Amino acid sequence: MLQRYFYKQGLVFIIMAIVFQLSAKAQSIAGVVKDAATKQPIFSCNVLILRSGVGTTTDAFGKFKIGFPKNISTAKLVFSSLGHASDTIQIFGEKDFYEIFLTPTQGILNEVVVTGVSKAMLLRENPVAIVSVGIKAIESTIESNIIDVLVKNVAGLNAVKTGPNISKPFIRGLGYNRVLTLYDGIRQEGQQWGDEHGIEVDAYNISKAEVVKGPASIMYGSDAVAGVVSLIPEMCVNNDEKIQGKYFSEYQSNNGLVGNGIRFTYSKNHWAYALRGSYRIAKNYTNNIDGSVYNTGFREINASSTIQYFSKYGYSNLNQTLYDNLQGIPDGSRDSLTRKFTKQMYEGSNDDIKNRLIVSDAELNSYTLSPLHQHIQHYRIYSNSHYKAGNGDVDFLLAFQQNIRREYSHPTAAKQAGLFVRLNTFNYGFRYNAPTIANIEISAGVNGMYQNSKSKDATDFPIPDYNLFDIGSFVFAKWKNGRLTISGGLRYDTRYLKGNDIYTATNPANGFTKQVFLPDTVGAYLQFSAFDKIFNGASLSIGATCQLNEHINLKVNVSRGYRSPGITEFASNGLDPGAHIIYLGNRNFVPEFSFQEDIGVDIRYKDVAVTASVFNNNIEHYIYLSQLTDVNGNAVLDAQGNKTYQYQQAKAQLYGLEATFSLHPTSIKGFSFDNSFSLIYAYNRKADFKGKGIEGEYLPLIPPAKLLSSINQEFKTKSTVFSSIKLQAEVEYNAAQNRYLALNNTETATPTFTLFNFSINTQINYSKTNTLQFQLQVNNMFDKAYQSNLSRLKYFEYYESSPNGYVGMYSMGRNICLKAIVLF
Repeated sequence: MLQRYFYKQGLVFIIMAIVFQLSAKAQSIAGVVKDAATKQPIFSCNVLILRSGVGTTTDAFGKFKIGFPKNISTAKLVFSSLGHASDTIQIFGEKDFYEIFLTPTQGILNEVVVTGVSKAMLLRENPVAIVSVGIKAIESTIESNIIDVLVKNVAGLNAVKTGPNISKPFIRGLGYNRVLTLYDGIRQEGQQWGDEHGIEVDAYNISKAEVVKGPASIMYGSDAVAGVVSLIPEMCVNNDEKIQGKYFSEYQSNNGLVGNGIRFTYSKNHWAYALRGSYRIAKNYTNNIDGSVYNTGFREINASSTIQYFSKYGYSNLNQTLYDNLQGIPDGSRDSLTRKFTKQMYEGSNDDIKNRLIVSDAELNSYTLSPLHQHIQHYRIYSNSHYKAGNGDVDFLLAFQQNIRREYSHPTAAKQAGLFVRLNTFNYGFRYNAPTIANIEISAGVNGMYQNSKSKDATDFPIPDYNLFDIGSFVFAKWKNGRLTISGGLRYDTRYLKGNDIYTATNPANGFTKQVFLPDTVGAYLQFSAFDKIFNGASLSIGATCQLNEHINLKVNVSRGYRSPGITEFASNGLDPGAHIIYLGNRNFVPEFSFQEDIGVDIRYKDVAVTASVFNNNIEHYIYLSQLTDVNGNAVLDAQGNKTYQYQQAKAQLYGLEATFSLHPTSIKGFSFDNSFSLIYAYNRKADFKGKGIEGEYLPLIPPAKLLSSINQEFKTKSTVFSSIKLQAEVEYNAAQNRYLALNNTETATPTFTLFNFSINTQINYSKTNTLQFQLQVNNMFDKAYQSNLSRLKYFEYYESSPNGYVGMYSMGRNICLKAIVLF
């Protein structure tokens, strides 16, 4: 198969690289990084060889060791740590140990971000609303997947969920093809049009994430009108010809989740290598209303590798990733009296959804998945490069991704996939960063992708086969003068979408639908007629930041985003068996254009930090789903109870705010009181819905007001073994959502709920260089029964009422989590 070929070629590359690597002896540099005020070591400080892409981090004692070829005659090391001013030092050939003191910045934003801009920029100078989530926050937040981890750390970011392992990111009320997910700078292309299609990444391999809130089309083109979730994997860590490793292990009691991951890194001379792998398995999750929620378990396998070559001129790397997930497909069918879950045993008219077989307790508590499940595979091979070009530099990338999705939905033919789609994507990109002239930095580039999507041996065809070609060119500039920074850019995109006639007919061998081809189309159904469409759009952004003084930054940004219709919105006509939705598209759709204004303030003093951001987003030709009903107002269903939705287009407006407040008095060492708040209003501005409220004026899938508060206390000990203990108590308040889309019974109101969480984290130094981080966390401590309005499982219900008064499936109950991370 194609993916096996790429992995074999990658293995050959690894072997050749090891055999033919340069023989020059690498110079080894070691040192210790400390806080200039307290003289205490700084843990997890980033240490980077300038313009090389090679780096490491300090250990629990602030120590680091890094090696690089001697022919880098003018090497510089860059030290950066959140809460401290960055520093750059010159390396001298005769010196091999350095003691570095970083000055604390009293919370001023000095962190570097790389997403949504042409090249790395200080967060305080970026006018775009962007949040950076570091490795400490990621590793100390225990959730079921990486998107849920980020939701806990970023105000304004939410997730539409279909069980524990499927979370689709929504930014400021917008999601699906409006949020672009990046993995190491590469567009994540995994058929994200589906309701139950998650993000195909290894959560144990993410060291940093950056979330851009608002149109980010300048750098990435279509599909970023809501923003970007950029996942940055942990790359090779240089340790001077020594193997360095990291091991993850976790257990979650609610669904018996067991996860293990491991990473090895090694470097020598001009070369660095990394191998990674992980395995996670889980049963059905539970709550005190539904018991075990049938068919929500999963089994996930990940593997990846990296080879990097670096020199004084820059670096190149070759990366490969493999993702393989078996995922349950819940449908919510139950017995009407006992409310016990039932399972489908028959097909079509022989399947009475109200008289199915009750699922046994043994099946509910087993790690074995139902025959009705999804199988998602995602393969990726890509290269990123960065090199000097005169006084400027260039970046270029090439990537190939293959996503294979099978959804098994036939109980009488378990090996026959209902949906079987293969998506191939080639990504490309080139950018030139010109030298700084008169305080002006200018970057220009081109990027895009080519896609081919094809249905294989399937029985359901929600989308047609298609070819897509994307190309966009951009220019971005930044001007800085003292405390004022102005930046912005312009982009123009073209998307070419083409598909041929698709015919389907009944397969006489099994009675299912199959795709047929010319000349065997006599009497067949033309499910998709041919299309040949070009979409064009311009994007722009302009913004400014002003540092009023050492403590206060003001930001303002105006942007216009562009998004062409997705394949389901444009051409769908059929059932997605995993989503339990029949999609109907519209060939007359035109691109969406958003116009958004952002104003933000950042206030940071010694003991307190406050941020606030307000936004207003007007979208022309907004595309949304509307449930179809018959003449009596009842939902249009097929024999299995799958609902029919048709895409519509109208004007929309979304506005709201996000705010954070952090109190960390220096008089109480290790103490902090952290809060985040978000609020979104979203309206369908179609004239027919003016003043109609829940009967059409409100947009669907809009999160309610949310407040997240936590009290943290870290105790530093004098013990050389137990160096620190951190306690955290957290309260998550979700307000009632009464601004919902009730039209055609699309949504229902969601009451208020509050969740309480608690965690204890300790670090154990079992040798001079090796550490163990151990965490105990209890989520939903009081076992609260609740439904989020962003949970699709809330609406998986076949009865108008139930004997116990609870309709739809509830979210996860109390979950006791254990997690250990070993560095060696």
